[in-house]
Amino acid sequence: METTTEVDWTILDWERVGDGIHLQTSRTSERLNQIDRVRANGVGDHVALPQIVVSGDQSAGKSSVLEGISGIPFPRQDGLCTRFATEIILRHDPSEQRATAMIIPHGFHTAEEKTRLSAFRKEIRDFTELPGIIEAAAKLMGVRGHGAETDAPAFSADVLRLELVGKTGLHLTIVDLPGLISVAEVEEDVRLVENLVDSYLENPRTIILAVVPASSDIDTQRIIQRARHYDKAGHRTVGIITKPDLINAGTESRVARLANNSDATKLRLGFFLVKNPSPAELETCLTLSDRKTAELAFFSAGAWKKQKIDRSRIGIDNLRQFLQELLDSHIERELPTVREDIRRLLSETNHELVDLGMERSSSTQIRVYLTRIASDFHNLVKAGVDGAYAGRDAAFFHIKNDEMYVRLRAAVHKENEEFAAYMRQRSEKRKIVSEEQLETIEAEEGQLLLTDDGMMSWVRKIYHETRGRELPGNHNYSLLTELFHAQSERWGSISRRHVDTVVSLVSRFIDSALAFVVKDPDVRKNLMEGIKLTLQIHTNEAYEELEKLLLDEARHPITYNHYYTDNIQKARLDRSKNELKTSMNDAIHKDWNDKFHVSNSEVEIKKLLTSLQDRIIVDMTERACMEARTDLAAYYKVAMKLFVDNVCRQVIERHILSKLASVFDPTTISAYTDEDMVRLAAESRQIRDRRVEVLRLQDALEQSLRDLGV
Repeated sequence: METTTEVDWTILDWERVGDGIHLQTSRTSERLNQIDRVRANGVGDHVALPQIVVSGDQSAGKSSVLEGISGIPFPRQDGLCTRFATEIILRHDPSEQRATAMIIPHGFHTAEEKTRLSAFRKEIRDFTELPGIIEAAAKLMGVRGHGAETDAPAFSADVLRLELVGKTGLHLTIVDLPGLISVAEVEEDVRLVENLVDSYLENPRTIILAVVPASSDIDTQRIIQRARHYDKAGHRTVGIITKPDLINAGTESRVARLANNSDATKLRLGFFLVKNPSPAELETCLTLSDRKTAELAFFSAGAWKKQKIDRSRIGIDNLRQFLQELLDSHIERELPTVREDIRRLLSETNHELVDLGMERSSSTQIRVYLTRIASDFHNLVKAGVDGAYAGRDAAFFHIKNDEMYVRLRAAVHKENEEFAAYMRQRSEKRKIVSEEQLETIEAEEGQLLLTDDGMMSWVRKIYHETRGRELPGNHNYSLLTELFHAQSERWGSISRRHVDTVVSLVSRFIDSALAFVVKDPDVRKNLMEGIKLTLQIHTNEAYEELEKLLLDEARHPITYNHYYTDNIQKARLDRSKNELKTSMNDAIHKDWNDKFHVSNSEVEIKKLLTSLQDRIIVDMTERACMEARTDLAAYYKVAMKLFVDNVCRQVIERHILSKLASVFDPTTISAYTDEDMVRLAAESRQIRDRRVEVLRLQDALEQSLRDLGV
């Protein structure tokens, strides 16, 4: 940065800047200074700030208007002051004199690029230095035609700031935008300018100074069209009519109607009519006072004298006063929402810093970082396994889109209950249905649908196949074994599918839990590799345990559960009752002609017993098959319930859920070497750069709140 002595400042024509201007209130100064300090903090890239922008088509007279407002003689050579936005800050302070040019980088730059651009700072000693300063800024921004590559962009989103503090006579901030162009050698240039201009106009806190030449049809001026698009209510657009000295004689009334806001094209804030100095006048180096005198003389003579234009809307001096008051009230109105926007962004920034985590450039920092996230992950997973969904991590357990897996214990309970219900209702290999259902019901995968007779036929088949030395009416011990093994054939596929479902739930839960705790995607990916490996070991152990359970079921049936005998006794008693009832109904129908009555006499009782005995036909094979079927039903129910509990307890609970919280915890970190930690969680350059940016933004936002008196 260049150094300057007090004597150097006398070269700058401060009288030109502040000549003939009356200072506004100290409150105006305070508010404008506050907003400019916030903008200087770099917050303007993130929060819309109150500002005035000057825009219009190329050659609309913007440079002369800006010179009239600011007192700064902007270069008028082709290619200068047209390739990027220029922010002019005027501050009245008789106690000091300072004129500085600097670049405000756009937010999309990298940290290195921002540092390089922000280093540009030139102290202005004489306005004749401006062309060279602007040329240097354009070159540093990489604008085409200023030392950059031929394929470089023709316009830049960066901003050149010219800050003048001294005897300026007013407090004002205004932004000059590149002129809108309709024809260019490169179509992309037209789009770039439009996008840059629109980025300012769409800001609801921007006051738009729409510069239009008097010689053009107002309806064809694109700045008016774009201003109407972004400012539909018209609360922030001011029209400025330039070049009235270049119109055809006799058309003054048309321009006067527009200036009086009585034309078809109206603006809520109206128009101002100004006369820019002619090329001949520019050569005489007019002061602002001279310009004011020349303007009044021009509009007070000839055809303009007859137009009855509102005198407060004529001349650059009136425009300056109006803008000062307009910006003052505009800032006063917008400041509360600016503060709220900064507070909101600061809150988001703080959250992002939390997500980025602590700095980890050394192995010690990495170990602390990994230990912290391992502890958080362990506690979160343990809470999910225990079903403790409240507390510090309640946000994680909030169910979205019916994705219940985040509440792991509840989700596993639900799957276990569905598994138990399926096993209870639809797990048999052969399911008994009625004749009607046989045509309508769809069998489960691997299941056979049989009628009651079909079931008995199958039992008889197995009975005959397993006959040994037992007497008729009895069945071999292996009959129940074969019947049970055949009926429970689907247990393996059903239970494996259930374990698959739970493993999938756990995997999704772990993915979400790690994402909740570890925000760095690279670290999360590295840690997930180790966690997945551990989970796979636990899963393999779970499937091995399941295979042991299935192997147990493949052995000879065994149970000491009294419900087995209870179920058999109940089934046999029910069968006896049904057989007796059937025989009784048949005897009443045939032997008593449906009029049954037995007195308490020995003869009638004997008759009844004889009638029932005649209907009892003992088929020893059928009896043995019925007994085997009864035994099968009783044992299947007891074994199925035990199997379901064992799958849920010994497979899922023992090998998957009970070990889940230990897949990644602080004890895991203690086993890592320094090389392991660097490989797993060393901070990437992108994360480091982002943390620097976020910390810088956090400081800027906090400073901005202090600047705004919060």
